[in-house]
Amino acid sequence: MAVEFLDIDGAHDGPENGRGGSPATVATAGPQVTRPAESGPPEDRRDGGDGRGGRGGQDGGPAPKVVTTRHPGRWVTAAAVVVLLAMAASALITNPAWEWEVVGEFLFAPSVLRSVVFTLELTALGIGFGFLLGTVLALMRMSANPLLSSVAWGYIALFRSIPLILQLLFWYNLALLYPRLSFGVPFGPSFFDVGTMDLIGPVTAAALGLALHQAAYAAEIVRAGLLSVDHGQREAAAALGIPRSRQLFRIILPQAMRSIVPTAGNEIIGLVKGTSVVYIMALPELFYQVQVIYNRNGRVIALLLVATIWYLVMTTVLSVVQHYLERHYGKGRA
Repeated sequence: MAVEFLDIDGAHDGPENGRGGSPATVATAGPQVTRPAESGPPEDRRDGGDGRGGRGGQDGGPAPKVVTTRHPGRWVTAAAVVVLLAMAASALITNPAWEWEVVGEFLFAPSVLRSVVFTLELTALGIGFGFLLGTVLALMRMSANPLLSSVAWGYIALFRSIPLILQLLFWYNLALLYPRLSFGVPFGPSFFDVGTMDLIGPVTAAALGLALHQAAYAAEIVRAGLLSVDHGQREAAAALGIPRSRQLFRIILPQAMRSIVPTAGNEIIGLVKGTSVVYIMALPELFYQVQVIYNRNGRVIALLLVATIWYLVMTTVLSVVQHYLERHYGKGRA
């Protein structure tokens, strides 16, 4: 009895290693059983028998199609949001009480523009000196010296506990506590003294209060960023004999900026709005200036909307800058 074998496709392997042509013979204990060889191109026969691949299923029909899951709830939610946005836009446009013509009149008024510039100046002073002092406090807090660490901890706890408006009032009324400030040898003779009101005016008091208040939060931001850097970086830098100052500014701090920038950006944006608190010192920042104008002409809502638009513009610009800084310092992160 002749014995031949079938390949995995069910096609006949002839004497010349060819496919197809003659029936395939299978060796059995009984009489020979013949099966007709499959016809058609090889790609049609490859996976067509199991219904999972090829051009068709078991019955030669079309392959099954992939049908994505439908989410009708998403479309319903999106439609509801669009309707709400349209209603809000209609309320803003059609309601004459918003007085958009008054908004356009005062939006670029010289006094308003000067107040916007002054607001940005106060923000820059508060953030600049605040983060400079906050970095020193963070390093003190991380110091092995218990005195330095305790002083930094006490400063942070004190200035985070007192509201900003109270701190501004204390600095503004410092002359009531100390009419004159002396400069000389500690606990010894003084060389000269000046009047407190001459040294610390309203603008200086505002910048000082904002900076000292912001330093307490900046210290924790910087400390968290420094702690986020793997300790092995410090050990490797020390093993190479790199000075500690160079370790901090060239190795540790650039890596810590990945964690510092997002939180610091939020603090800067918050301080832009926080400068509105200095209106109690009669300084011509944005919120105080619009108050002066609407107390004179009675257009309260329109002038408040002017302040809202300018705050929105300033915070949006700062948010864009924060985004690019995060992307810059995030390069190379896995």
